[in-house]
Amino acid sequence: MSRASPKSPFLYLTTRGRRTGQPREIEIWYTAHGGRHYVIAEHGERAQWVKNLRAEPAVSVRVGRRRLPARARVLDRARDAAAIAAARARSEAKYGWGDGLVVELAPRGRAR
Repeated sequence: MSRASPKSPFLYLTTRGRRTGQPREIEIWYTAHGGRHYVIAEHGERAQWVKNLRAEPAVSVRVGRRRLPARARVLDRARDAAAIAAARARSEAKYGWGDGLVVELAPRGRAR
C-alpha cells in the first residue's frame, strides 16, 4: 500500500454490507504511514462503513489506480493511543482536521 500516491486527496474504501453482503464504496480522506492507511470516521461507531467493517474486516482499498485487499481495524483508545495521536496529527497536517474514530487499513497479512 505504500506505493500509492501521497498526493491523492482521497482513498476509496470498499466494505461488504453487513446486511446485504453487497460491496459498499466510500470516498474518504486518508493518511499513510508504515505501509498502512489511516482513515477517520467523523461520526464514530454510527458510521455505516464502520459498522460494515466491524462485521467484516476484509476490505478493499483504492488510491489512484491501485486497488489492494486490506484488513480494517478500529484502533483501541487505550492500547493504540500513540498510533491514534499520530494518525490524527497526520490528518491535521494534511487536511486541517483529525477528529473522530481512527481506523487502520493494513495490507492483508500485515494487520496487528
